Amino acid sequence: MKECKKFLYILAIFLGCFYLPIENLRFTNAIFEALALVKWYAREHVLLCLVPAFFIAGAISIFISQASVMKYFAAKANKFLSYSIASVSGTILAVCSCTVLPLFSGIYKRGAGLGPAIAFLYSGPAINVLAIILTARILGWQLGLARAVGAVLFSIVIGLLMHLIFLKEERARHANADFNLPEVKETRSLAQTILYFASMVAFLVFANWGKPLEGDQSIWFLIYRYKWWIAGLSLLGLLTMLLKWFRKAELKEWTSATWGFALQILPLLLVGVLISGFLLGRPGHEGIIPSRFVESLVGGNSFSANFFSSIVGAFMYFATLTEVPILQGLLGAGMGKGPALALLLAGPALSLPCMLVLRSMIGMKKTVVYVSLVVIMATLCGIIFGIITK
Repeated sequence: MKECKKFLYILAIFLGCFYLPIENLRFTNAIFEALALVKWYAREHVLLCLVPAFFIAGAISIFISQASVMKYFAAKANKFLSYSIASVSGTILAVCSCTVLPLFSGIYKRGAGLGPAIAFLYSGPAINVLAIILTARILGWQLGLARAVGAVLFSIVIGLLMHLIFLKEERARHANADFNLPEVKETRSLAQTILYFASMVAFLVFANWGKPLEGDQSIWFLIYRYKWWIAGLSLLGLLTMLLKWFRKAELKEWTSATWGFALQILPLLLVGVLISGFLLGRPGHEGIIPSRFVESLVGGNSFSANFFSSIVGAFMYFATLTEVPILQGLLGAGMGKGPALALLLAGPALSLPCMLVLRSMIGMKKTVVYVSLVVIMATLCGIIFGIITK
């Protein structure tokens, strides 16, 4: 039986190579888009987004005590406190759906309950204060407000539903795991730990601070103008703290944990970005699926339009803030406001690369349920918003 499967795999690969439609312009263009997207992703997001996120995740797994995680995010923690903190965490993290994955993995492996961890996973990229403001300014205050309110409620509801659906498995996980082992005495004060993490988060946020609109002279432009000074100072502060407050053994353990996250996540992300680019292309460019086909399906406020918009948003990769100009073009092409909100709620928090990595972290079943909940709720919210703003 095993030899038969091997033969079928070889036959499938051979037939794929034999009938490879390299003479088809759309196919070759889709390949170019896949490579162009992964090149852009490697240049724009790996060094300044993913690498800092890997270091933060490694630090969480090594330097954040289990008692702290269990206090705020464990399954038995105060639900109001844990979900409140998780649902607004994205306001300080200007990250995409892929960059938040190492951070999610860090707190989940440290003992966080599935519900609060999922709420954090969704809120990280979805409740980006810059994206909310940009949405309101470019697409209108109604979409901006609906996105902000919807994202906060989404993270709480989806987290609670995931907790209830997998309640039995979560109880078994916490009963069998070593989350309650005696804690090692802290070698640094709480203030030192906060400053250490704040310096890394500051570098992540300000190094990736997006350029404001042309002519914008607000506080956002001032921060953008001096972002490298701020990021540089935060990095200098981090290096000073590492030299003064940390032992060599701790630093070695931290870098080892960081490397583990990179090995687990980065290959899957790059494969996912390639597939996403091949199917849907880059913003303003087509992949194998024609953009006119997408636009013809998201007009009006029907269930199918909202559902399709949620599906496209869930599988397409959106870097931080890029969903706004994409939606601006789609709205100009006839996209309804309901489907626009559905895409805003599903898109930034999900992507094909995100799904591939998430599957390796929490398993296929939990990943499918999480993605399904996001798509269903985004569809329903889009329909309701479309009716209200009609």
